[in-house]
Amino acid sequence: MDRYIDFVATKHGLAAALHSGDPAFSGLREHFETHVGPALQILLDRAEVAGSIGSGANALDLLGAIANLCIPPPGTNDTTRAHRMVALLLRGLRYDAARPTAATD
Repeated sequence: MDRYIDFVATKHGLAAALHSGDPAFSGLREHFETHVGPALQILLDRAEVAGSIGSGANALDLLGAIANLCIPPPGTNDTTRAHRMVALLLRGLRYDAARPTAATD
């Protein structure tokens, strides 16, 4: 996740390029969604089954949320804020995880 944050935060123009309609970038989004999305979804599904995160996490939604959180404030390229914001998001996924129920005697 740290590498993805650094990549997105330092390449913030990538999102604009992917949505620009420019044919040169048309295959990037599909390639990314085809390869990274399913791999991340497997990890999310396994984390859900293990009770580590709440239910219903969608890989592409998570990647999009992270990308949006990684947009640096104007005039900066510091990724520290992006790492803090994504950590907060990921804590939110874990907050909604299934909690063990207290054993009754």
